[in-house]
Amino acid sequence: MAYWLMKSEPVSYGWDDLVRDGATEWDGVRNHAAAAHLRAMAPGDRVLFYHSGEQKAAVGVAEVTRAARADGDAGNWVSVAIRPLDALPAPVTLAAMKAAPALVDMAMLRQSRLSVSPVTRAQWDTIMSLTTQT
Repeated sequence: MAYWLMKSEPVSYGWDDLVRDGATEWDGVRNHAAAAHLRAMAPGDRVLFYHSGEQKAAVGVAEVTRAARADGDAGNWVSVAIRPLDALPAPVTLAAMKAAPALVDMAMLRQSRLSVSPVTRAQWDTIMSLTTQT
């Protein structure tokens, strides 16, 4: 199992929308690096659902339910399917992530504009531990 972080502005599509819908197609990614991460996803992988915009915090855990498939007519882009698993006990803010020494090399912190990025198991565990420290 691999771990990922997906960003979404809650005014466009937030955690509550995913929970309400029960699943969604994660499409519309038009960045080559982020699309490469989508291509690497497999069913069962875990995803941190991160609210960008004003909140700037990880808020939930989702699961990849279908691997990448073509998104768009040209076939240059891909989408995956995800479903919600659990809301985090407390949001983990961007500030908390930046303050955690164990996350200094986290892809999302180094390439903040990417909407989809990998998370190592150690980083995942650190973020999960931060949910209980608020």
